[in-house]
Amino acid sequence: MPGGRLTQQDRQQIAAGLADSLPYAEIARRLDRPTSTVTREVMRNGGPTAYRPGLAHRSAELRARRRRPASAPTPQPPGRDTEALAEYEETLTTVLMASGLPRMAARVLTCLFTTDPGSLTASGLARRLGVSSASISKAIAFLESQSLVRRDRDERRRDRYTVDDELFYQATIASARANQQLVEIARQGVVVLGPGTAAAARLENIARFMDFISESITRAAEQARDILRTPVAPAAPGNHRPSPRT
Repeated sequence: MPGGRLTQQDRQQIAAGLADSLPYAEIARRLDRPTSTVTREVMRNGGPTAYRPGLAHRSAELRARRRRPASAPTPQPPGRDTEALAEYEETLTTVLMASGLPRMAARVLTCLFTTDPGSLTASGLARRLGVSSASISKAIAFLESQSLVRRDRDERRRDRYTVDDELFYQATIASARANQQLVEIARQGVVVLGPGTAAAARLENIARFMDFISESITRAAEQARDILRTPVAPAAPGNHRPSPRT
């Protein structure tokens, strides 16, 4: 499998594959590259509908020139592939960005997700990511506003930022509540515009749709909450158990 960075020709082939609606895995196979490399390349450059190979190549060159010297790798448990982990972290960060997170917030969340304790101090995050404390502070403020991290105090009275299973439930409920606010505002518009008008009917349909979505999300989150509390037995290295079918 070839190593090194993607070439401009590689990026043109990726664009051609996207135009033909090929899956990432097939594009990667034709390039003889990991699927994660193609996924990361596409998602960090506008997604499948907005990917432009020339612009993507210029952006990659700029990143290479601006990149800081790599910090010492964080020690990992025995048997963990540090290089594979680094590639996975970059892929996860890119996917989180595609879901709407700012880049630094996505990097912080990825760092916490892939840390076994799920918890780090601000200085620990800054050291692992090679960025300033101010950058971490801004990212944490955003993640807290979205209920994606929790702030705790350790025995040395330092702030620690934590991700845990319960936060996924809380973030889902917060999203449902945000949808419910839109429902209320849409229905205020129905009153202002006057029932029976086309604009009021449009807003009422939006309200009904979002109300259904909000209720469905809340109900599903309540039903699935126990999944987040169920311990998962560690699989033997190299073994991947299929998910049980319902």
